[in-house]
Amino acid sequence: MMWPHATALPIVLPLLCGALLVLLERSAPRWVPWLAGAATAIGVLVAIWLVRQADSGTVHVYLLGNWAAQFGIALALDRLSALMVLLTAVLGCASLLYAAGGDAKRGKHFHSLFQFQLMGLNGAFLTADLFNLFVFFEVLLIASYGLLLHGAGAARLRASIHYVSFNLVGSALFLISVSLLYGLTGTLNMADLAIRVPQAAPDRALLVQSAALMLIVVFGVKAALLPLYFWLPATYGAASAPVAALFAVMTKVGVYAILRVTTLIFGATAGPAAMVASPWLEGLALATLLLGAAGALAAQHLRALVGNLVIASAGTLLLAVALAQPDSVAAGLFYLVNSTLATAALFLLADRVRAARGAAQDGFEPLVQPFSAPTLQRLGVLFFIFAIAAAGLPPLAGFMGKAMLLQAAGQTPWAVWAVAIILSSSLLTMVAFARGGSNLFWKHGGAAPGRSPPGPHAVPADAAMPNHLAHGAALLALLGLLYACAVFAAPLSRYTQATAQQLFERTAYLRAVLEAQPVPAAIDVRREMRERAAGRVAPPASAP
Repeated sequence: MMWPHATALPIVLPLLCGALLVLLERSAPRWVPWLAGAATAIGVLVAIWLVRQADSGTVHVYLLGNWAAQFGIALALDRLSALMVLLTAVLGCASLLYAAGGDAKRGKHFHSLFQFQLMGLNGAFLTADLFNLFVFFEVLLIASYGLLLHGAGAARLRASIHYVSFNLVGSALFLISVSLLYGLTGTLNMADLAIRVPQAAPDRALLVQSAALMLIVVFGVKAALLPLYFWLPATYGAASAPVAALFAVMTKVGVYAILRVTTLIFGATAGPAAMVASPWLEGLALATLLLGAAGALAAQHLRALVGNLVIASAGTLLLAVALAQPDSVAAGLFYLVNSTLATAALFLLADRVRAARGAAQDGFEPLVQPFSAPTLQRLGVLFFIFAIAAAGLPPLAGFMGKAMLLQAAGQTPWAVWAVAIILSSSLLTMVAFARGGSNLFWKHGGAAPGRSPPGPHAVPADAAMPNHLAHGAALLALLGLLYACAVFAAPLSRYTQATAQQLFERTAYLRAVLEAQPVPAAIDVRREMRERAAGRVAPPASAP
């Protein structure tokens, strides 16, 4: 038996920790990083436990406020949400470990904002209600605004203005779409919507389709879907290294939301809104993948290259979702774990490269003064391994994920386009890494003919922190996780296949959420009030 309140722990734990850290920052600042680290590590243990519980196939529902799901707020833990919570916890732990090397001290409130960011991410993955998905989106976005500005600097300020403006528009559109859905169906619980959307009256079909498409657009903003991804490279490139690493999972929130609503609410049985995003989603996903890889090839410094790889991975994942097959979704989820860890590791590695080369030489121009051979060897080896993981080459798990996706796409009408673009983008990514690596680690002696060294606009204004034990520990932890994905590919593949089957077989989720009953109160105050009003219970004796 699972502890009844366990499903809410990934939300409550960072919420309480973040609030406590705000109080401790003035009274006991030396305890702040220790408490934040302990809470994040506990979050990893909780996430592992939840994955073990979800792997049984049972959907665990938690009724916040103790109201039935149709009327109150519900959280739902299934295989997909448990996997995303675990990935967020692991990535958060690695990012926080790296921040212990000095980045957390660049400004105020880093640790509290970091915990609120984890809270928003976990809430978005666990909620069973569209309006509360909007609420958790706003929580993680507000925290991300502060984290993006952490350490100040002109580059971060410019990036934050674009980031905030773009996401405010997306939030407004999100609120309009959920309001329209509520007006049409009378509910925002996702399980309840799955039943009511197909029953929409014919005269409301266009309105339902419009609300569904607006939701897909909003989630496309979060997932960096073409043409809504132009904010991402500059934003991720301007953030500090641990923040950029945590942001690697931010686009996955949009992918998760699209996957959840297209399988649960707007799937093949959704009546007027059935498969509402097809075939647009498939075409845009392929274009996003190709242009993301082309952007990586055109990048002039490592952080821009990695930012474009985040876009390309989002395109790959959205293609897997858009194909709407259990095999493609399973392949996409398998690929999601590897790509998220690889891009996060590359953001951290880019910071170490910048520390070795100097903040003014973060680009792919050759070094005037080459750094020391031991540093060159260590960073070069890590770059080579992480590049293999991100490009999807054997023997790491990225290759297996792409191979599984190619096999699944071969059974669909998009087979030719999918195979051609996935292979072409992989080739472009390999060339981009080969070009970048050769310039970063092999060539030296001045800038290339006809080109000037990159100016300070290419990188954040602050210099990278000096080497610290925490930096190496975080990179080695992510390296170990990437190898673990390859070594334990069979159980990971089994889990993602079971996750895809659970998504397309909605009965268990719908039954668990809609049939969840409030827990009887230990003291039924309302019953006592009714009995007292009816004269069945004598009022307490008055004082003499």
